Amino acid sequence: MNLNKAFILGRVTADPMVKSTASGTQVVNFSVATNRVWNDKNGGRKEEVEFHSVVVWGKQAEVVGRFVKKGTMVLVEGRLQTRTWDDKSGQKRKTTEIICERLQLGPKPMGGTKAAPSAGEESREEKESVPTIEIGEESGDVKEDDLPF
Repeated sequence: MNLNKAFILGRVTADPMVKSTASGTQVVNFSVATNRVWNDKNGGRKEEVEFHSVVVWGKQAEVVGRFVKKGTMVLVEGRLQTRTWDDKSGQKRKTTEIICERLQLGPKPMGGTKAAPSAGEESREEKESVPTIEIGEESGDVKEDDLPF
């Protein structure tokens, strides 16, 4: 048996942009930064940051486009996929991405003072009233009996 599964918990590095394929399927690419902190053998604190490319398809891509912004904490569950292409100079290139199967948003920032929204921006109360989005999956809708709680 083989397993290709990745879990990352980190912050989005830039605002994601939703795009559509020729067939109309929604897709979004974004990057998530994760860090690792440790003490070296001399007791000095060390930190290392990794950047992960994430690809989200379908209805989840629409949700990401609406609610995920730079700095949002996300938990991404997916599978690793490596793809190759030729760049402008004809060189072969490779990239490994996480193809998102599930995405969970982290907690909203709490407290702090914010300036009043400028023209065209939503107020905090408007942003917090997030609408419910129904997302059906190919395997069928979630039934109450499927919930673990």
